[in-house]
Amino acid sequence: MDAELARLDAVGLAGAIRTGQLSPAEALESSIRRMEAVDGDINAVIHRHLDGARASIDSLPDGPFRGVPMLMKDLSACEAGRPHHQGVRALRDHGAVADRDSHLVEAYRDAGFLSFGRTNTAELGAGATTEPLAYGPTRNPWDLARGPGGSSGGAAAAVAAGVLPAANASDGGGSIRIPAAMCGLVGLKPSRGRISMGPHMDEWGNSVQHVVCHTVRDSAAILDATIVHVPGDGVIAPRQDEPYADLVGRDPGRLRIGFLDHAIRANTEIDPDVADAVRATAARLEALGHHVEPSVPARLLDESHITAWGPAFAAGTAASVAAIAAEIGRELDDGDIEPWTMFIAERASMFPPAAVIGAQKAMTTFRRDTATWWADGFDLLLTPTCLRPAPRLGEMAPDNDDLTGVQVTTLHYSQLTQPFNVTGQPAISLPLARSSEGLPIGLQFVAPYAREDLLLSLAGQLESEYRWADERAPLHP
Repeated sequence: MDAELARLDAVGLAGAIRTGQLSPAEALESSIRRMEAVDGDINAVIHRHLDGARASIDSLPDGPFRGVPMLMKDLSACEAGRPHHQGVRALRDHGAVADRDSHLVEAYRDAGFLSFGRTNTAELGAGATTEPLAYGPTRNPWDLARGPGGSSGGAAAAVAAGVLPAANASDGGGSIRIPAAMCGLVGLKPSRGRISMGPHMDEWGNSVQHVVCHTVRDSAAILDATIVHVPGDGVIAPRQDEPYADLVGRDPGRLRIGFLDHAIRANTEIDPDVADAVRATAARLEALGHHVEPSVPARLLDESHITAWGPAFAAGTAASVAAIAAEIGRELDDGDIEPWTMFIAERASMFPPAAVIGAQKAMTTFRRDTATWWADGFDLLLTPTCLRPAPRLGEMAPDNDDLTGVQVTTLHYSQLTQPFNVTGQPAISLPLARSSEGLPIGLQFVAPYAREDLLLSLAGQLESEYRWADERAPLHP
């Protein structure tokens, strides 16, 4: 029975519960058994609250996902009274817990989801791998010698291994899309302001939240169920007049799509299998009736903006480190924070306050300049999600002494995802190919701001063509 349930997506599982074929308790216990069977191999779930989940079944609200199990990433999705360590050893040792639920967690609960644990994350969500020194590396269900991407690697590994159909994830530079690409999943980064980040974070930043999952309809339906806004939200994205779930399976019409099949940063190269996947997908899109041409926003190819953003990212990391020190009541040392995090935080002292404001202005200029490409008539941009398939564990590990090498390796995974966190545009990674070694290859589509409808309608069309949900990781039942 567990193997059969593991093949259901969240919408299908919710339907089985709603029609009485399955109870919420049976769905939960099946996920728990799968977790206990595979987590020793993948190290995805770092905190479990099984008794609390079982006790809450009788009081579940009658939402669209009543009784569907859910795992929360141990970062932005705060759950009152439950651990909130963010991959940080200092917070782990301090026993830090969240003081209240985040607004998104409240939305999950209102939708009927049943949270039973928290997943592993890179420290402070800063990394294209999930190998925190606090909890150890998460492994990829497609190849246990490789990582699942980051920073939502725990969430992606759990879904890819069949523990549950969808799991909470967040994305401040690619952390939904990169693990989705590494693990053969669907990973939608919504527009800035689509989902409330409060009360612990602000919507005007680069980070957003959603899920990683197997099917486009899950991504759309869960988005519909979790779009909530509360007084004080700093950015509210315009919403469609109809549910996003209704767009899946609808003909997207003839779209004008530009594509990119090469690296855009110095000292990086695209894997030939990934480049071939982009070109093959472009040809398939043309066969489906879309207009496809090699084209990309010119500003995306200009490396100067990366340097310009540096002071803002360093200042943000330094602020996070300072907040941790304040929470635990002492200065941090080398045993508290990973070397890479401390390296970035210490760089903040090199920049005067005016440089941080200048970096924010550079981001604004980049956003405005990049948007003109879509305004000139393109509907979508197609790129690799990452330049390479999943890396071997250790290549980007936080205790790797070669910080420069780690930075260059990371660029192979984040150079095409991070820019669209800066612009705030929606982007989706779809599992459209396999490498010569059989590893998933994810390709990214980017839409204009607030046009998730374009992404989801095209993704539904491609899902019908590629049927990726039929292909599961070796560790999946």
